[in-house]
Amino acid sequence: MSTQALACDICGCFMGITPYLNRNSISLLYRYRSFNGYNGQPHSLFPNGGSFFIPAKSQNSPITNHNENPEDYELYRSLEIRGKYFITSRLEVNAILPYVSNSERYNGYTSSISGVGDVNFYAGYHLVQKGESNFKQQLIAGAGIKLPTGKNDFKNNEGIRYSSLMQAGTGSTDGFVYLNYLVGLGKFGASLNTSYKVNGKNSEEEGIANSTTSFLNIFYTQRIGKEVQVMPSAQFFYEYSGGEKYKGVKTGEHVMNNLMGGLGADVFYKNIALNAGIQKNIWEGETDHPMSAGKVYFGITYNF
Repeated sequence: MSTQALACDICGCFMGITPYLNRNSISLLYRYRSFNGYNGQPHSLFPNGGSFFIPAKSQNSPITNHNENPEDYELYRSLEIRGKYFITSRLEVNAILPYVSNSERYNGYTSSISGVGDVNFYAGYHLVQKGESNFKQQLIAGAGIKLPTGKNDFKNNEGIRYSSLMQAGTGSTDGFVYLNYLVGLGKFGASLNTSYKVNGKNSEEEGIANSTTSFLNIFYTQRIGKEVQVMPSAQFFYEYSGGEKYKGVKTGEHVMNNLMGGLGADVFYKNIALNAGIQKNIWEGETDHPMSAGKVYFGITYNF
């Protein structure tokens, strides 16, 4: 159940915590998301047989329904090129170009597809910019659009189309709004990103219910020498979506309502930033699909 399809995950559009204000940047980010285990079963972030990195395409397996097999899983990976450019000191524009790789294993059959995903464009306005040495505060409000650039008709070797959430793209044009608030006092700080996404439908009359995500970082800043800055953080991520829709009506499938928590770290050296984090599921609403096990991300950013 691709997080790109079900939940906005625009919170992932902000790579960690950054001390750079009004700096253009280009980034490379890798994201991995795992769904594994049904209600009452263990949930593994790295299930047996699943690949953390992008695997070879495999579309020769039959498509089967889930039957509470504990070895079932769904894995979603995204390698993203991200760019940010400041038009003025307060107005920034952003773009994300993802390469997507999705895998599913049901009843012993595994399939993997890969391809260019849906492109995101969004702009943010800095309503508040306060960067004094001991107290920092920043508030950004923005909006964006996701375009249906990803392939949406992947099929197995028998010519049967994969489910819409297995596809590289959703086939729909979606819009979203977001707020990003950061506050720092001395060496401590917090960053909260929250977004709301309005989803369209594709040519197959498929769609996703509108969704919301929120991402909280609570961090500590430690300098190592004059040029290195390290920020370990506690992270919490919440997402909600009413799930799949067909011809505008919710089907009750793939409803998302879960909270994750974990640890992260951001390392800054001159114009380079390294970001990494891991989150495990804390709580999830009832579902008859493989449950959210967690997510991992890591990336590198060049600021100029």
